Amino acid sequence: MSNDLFAPRIPQEVANRRPLADRLRPQTLSEVTGQEHLTGDDGVLKRMIESGSLGSMIFWGPPGTGKTTVARLLSGEAGLAFEQISAIFSGVADLKKVFESARLRRMDGRQTLLFVDEIHRFNRAQQDSFLPVMEDGTVILVGATTENPSFELNAALLSRARVLTFKSHDDTSLEELLKRAEATEQKPLPLTPEARISLLRMADGDGRAVLTLAEEVWRAARQGEIFDTEGLTRIVQRRAPVYDKAQDGHYNLISALHKSVRGSDPDAALYYLARMFDAGEDPLYLGRRLVRMAVEDIGLADPQALVICNAAKDAYDYLGSPEGELALAQACVYLATAPKSNAVYTAFKAATQAAKQNGSLLPPKHILNAPTKLMKDEGYNEGYRYDHDEPDAFSGQDYFPEKMGRQTFYDPPERGFERDIRKRLDWWAKLRKERNQR
Repeated sequence: MSNDLFAPRIPQEVANRRPLADRLRPQTLSEVTGQEHLTGDDGVLKRMIESGSLGSMIFWGPPGTGKTTVARLLSGEAGLAFEQISAIFSGVADLKKVFESARLRRMDGRQTLLFVDEIHRFNRAQQDSFLPVMEDGTVILVGATTENPSFELNAALLSRARVLTFKSHDDTSLEELLKRAEATEQKPLPLTPEARISLLRMADGDGRAVLTLAEEVWRAARQGEIFDTEGLTRIVQRRAPVYDKAQDGHYNLISALHKSVRGSDPDAALYYLARMFDAGEDPLYLGRRLVRMAVEDIGLADPQALVICNAAKDAYDYLGSPEGELALAQACVYLATAPKSNAVYTAFKAATQAAKQNGSLLPPKHILNAPTKLMKDEGYNEGYRYDHDEPDAFSGQDYFPEKMGRQTFYDPPERGFERDIRKRLDWWAKLRKERNQR
């Protein structure tokens, strides 16, 4: 006997019920929220449609920002046939079939908009296969990617397509989506005002996610029940932040952290540090980046910065998570509030360039050791003055190769500890001038 006889009967209207995000898909470009710079009355795509001429495009943006929906609506409003493939599930054979269908369609006088989801997943050869059909007008390519096109797509493909950036939804556009959902469901979300704000934050700029979360709330709520923030968290658990440690999310956040430290904003620096912890970033990677910030942006303006960052990294290694995270947070705040100087960083780059240009020049003979009689006869170490035997422990000799003459790479600012270093350098420059005139 079939087990189907004992399976619970699901009402047909429930079985046919589509997800909320699918039911709320915009029917026109003007209904798209969060991408007004593209789909608004003065947006790029609206202007293209009005001109009657569409070119190939790459839609670049985070998940849930409407890339697929906009491509479909664009084809409809421009009167184009719509074909959709995914680079995850398609190969060369699939591309050939799509291209052939587009050619036949073009012979009948209709052009094809080919939407390729996750286009960055195609390899270089597969990406090259689009070039002929783009050039002869067989297809108008619209590729969607969450990754930076500059790194993931062929230069030849990029030269034939315009990159349009889709933005993460802000709270305003996410709230608009929630209001549309409430109108469709004909009931308000059973959330306190604070919990509603938390739900928007959980969505992390993803329109599809905010509707999915709302649907989960409606499913979980009993008659008359209203969830506060704690209840919301318990019901929907927690959505992991959108963050790929190997791709843009990783580099965007570490860049934001570094620039916040450099900009002496400890609050912003802590925020980005916390986001990276929250997203599962390797804390020892963060420790190494803090050490880099100490030597690049603080330098000798506060020599303790490097010491503290190394100590924080070691403390995390000793304590582990979560206790050790506080040590890294302390180092982060120290760096952000320390006096800033890139003088050593700049000096080292200049010295490196000089070394490349003058790498064949020998140091002056008077500072070279003379371990053999031949080298002594050649004048090695002749005239060298031992600085500790000189007044003020300073001889004022020149140490650069003679053909280069004296160079200045390090220029300490009048900030922090480097103010004292500048005073010493100025004093030694004065002594050097006096003693070399004798």
